[in-house]
Amino acid sequence: MKKPFLPTKYSFGGTSAIITNLALIIGLSTTINAKLNIIGALLVIAFADNISDSLGIHIYQESEGMKSHNVWISTLTNFFSRFLVSLGFIFIIVIFPLNLATTISIIYGLLVISIISYLIAINRKTNPILSIIEHIIIATIVIFLSKYIGEFIVDYF
Repeated sequence: MKKPFLPTKYSFGGTSAIITNLALIIGLSTTINAKLNIIGALLVIAFADNISDSLGIHIYQESEGMKSHNVWISTLTNFFSRFLVSLGFIFIIVIFPLNLATTISIIYGLLVISIISYLIAINRKTNPILSIIEHIIIATIVIFLSKYIGEFIVDYF
């Protein structure tokens, strides 16, 4: 029996959007006009980077000889999962003061990564706690690197 909501259909797009958006929010949060810059950059990610990423997946899967129907399903689920996650970050940044929005964004991103990790682990019949911890550690490394890169840019440019 075919499972209608497999993690493979949205996990790449969702995770990619979380890491990219969090890195951008954290990296730009200390710059001049940070809120405006972050919103603009998040909108670019929600559209341009998302279309680019989805087209890359589309072309890759075509080159692998996948059926056209499956290629389009992957392309569209990648696009919409990334788009919806990006909209969540945009909403948070628009609604809340930047310091609070940054904290809420981190919580939102790590929560969504945890949910995706849990669903993948259950689907693979592996330990969900280990999967969640592994993916949270990687996301945390990206968060810290982005913070230091942003501070470096502010200090030296």
